[in-house]
Amino acid sequence: MNINGSFLSLVPAVIAIALALFTKEVYSSLFVGIVIGGIFFAVDASSGFSGFLSHVFNDGLIATTADSYNIGILEFLVILGIMVTLMNKAGGSAAFGSWAKKHIKTQVGAQIATIILGILIFIDDYFNCLTVGSVMRPVTDKHHVSREKLAYLIDSTAAPVCIIAPISSWAAAVSGFVTEGENGLSLFIKAIPYNFYALLTLVMIFALVFMKIEYGPMAKFEKARQILNDKSEEENSDNSKGTILDLIIPICFLIVFCTLGMIYSGGFFTEMVKDESGNLVQNATYMNFIDSFASSDASVGLVLGSFAAMVLTIAMFIIKRTLKLSEIMSCVPEGFKAMVPAILILVLAWSLKATTDSLGAKEFVAGIVRGNASSLMNFLPAIIFVIATFLAFATGTSWGTFGILIPICIAVFPEATNPLRIISISACMAGAVCGDHISPISDTTIMASAGAGCNHVDHVATQLPYALSVAAISFVTYIFAGFVQNAVLSMIFGVVALGVFLAVVNFKFKQNRIK
Repeated sequence: MNINGSFLSLVPAVIAIALALFTKEVYSSLFVGIVIGGIFFAVDASSGFSGFLSHVFNDGLIATTADSYNIGILEFLVILGIMVTLMNKAGGSAAFGSWAKKHIKTQVGAQIATIILGILIFIDDYFNCLTVGSVMRPVTDKHHVSREKLAYLIDSTAAPVCIIAPISSWAAAVSGFVTEGENGLSLFIKAIPYNFYALLTLVMIFALVFMKIEYGPMAKFEKARQILNDKSEEENSDNSKGTILDLIIPICFLIVFCTLGMIYSGGFFTEMVKDESGNLVQNATYMNFIDSFASSDASVGLVLGSFAAMVLTIAMFIIKRTLKLSEIMSCVPEGFKAMVPAILILVLAWSLKATTDSLGAKEFVAGIVRGNASSLMNFLPAIIFVIATFLAFATGTSWGTFGILIPICIAVFPEATNPLRIISISACMAGAVCGDHISPISDTTIMASAGAGCNHVDHVATQLPYALSVAAISFVTYIFAGFVQNAVLSMIFGVVALGVFLAVVNFKFKQNRIK
């Protein structure tokens, strides 16, 4: 049987995900998926045991770890881990926890503060997950919000916010996949009103918090919050002189310099840049903020920005005599160790993605989309949403899904004035975010777990019912939008459908609570 480009190309990822959910052990599950993918590749290529070993290690684990983009992300993780450790050691997190204890009085307030902070940090999902987690974890712990609920709120304000923010690494990625001479950022902005999954996810988290609704596995963890001890970052800090500025200023450093790093990597500060032919031309820097963000390299920009922020933070603590040099240096290995679980999962997830790519998963999914393009045109946005969700879920990558499906959507709808063109592209983006949101092997999901400090598989299991609920309503909304072709009416339809669903769930929840 020919494995390459067939449905079998997705089997390794599906098995890894199923094992992770069943065994609640993610490391071995991902490695089993990689091994199965290596076996499939060796059988398909008739390369024997040596081909299997080469594919699993040389082409998989070693190649993905050595990739320059991936190395940049790992370095960014380590630097953020060091930054968080520095802020804790300086007492900034403890001071913020004390301030929040006085000003944030309720569980609802703690969760809303988490959501708002997540929305404000829209530059990049990696940065969002780890920053929001480190800042809000002591606050939510104080108010007995479960770590699983915190992880859900972080995850729901990471990719879903970045995909509707024109100034973000995700906007840059989407723009890069538009190769037809059209302004990619303009196309991204036009698609925002139709990104129903992202918009409805934000409606969902606010509604869940204000209505105090919990269902599925999350309800169990939220009930257990009543017996949680007040474990906050205060207990981990031995510096009673720390102030809230020891947290706020480093976070501001991160936001400012990560933004500068992003536009720097896109050529904003470069006098000469390469044109489409590869020739050096004058770069009009005063006009190119948006364009530089659209062409930025998130890996390079985030490393440069976070490193600059770390250096300035260390200098600030030394000048203020908040920490001794020996204490600062001790934060380096501590921060690295804190990120080891996330790094290990990321490396395995990247290797699994490389395996599915080598087996032709992209070509298989692309063929499905093309096969449905000529018929049921008004249903195509809903079909694309489902396919994008499944592909991102199985491979753990939103950006890879963009790269496969956006060019297909443009080819299916070549006329720029066709409303279904924008709706379909937005459905692709929404489905990619949805699949990324629910996948155990997604890097954003992994980092949300790391940021919240909760078990990764528990985060996936508790988030899944909420995300699937929004996905189902988004699917129906895309069917509605395919016929109405109006963003406002479609969004109203989606919000009403979500409201009805939550009202039913709330009624059932109250009935169960009475019992």
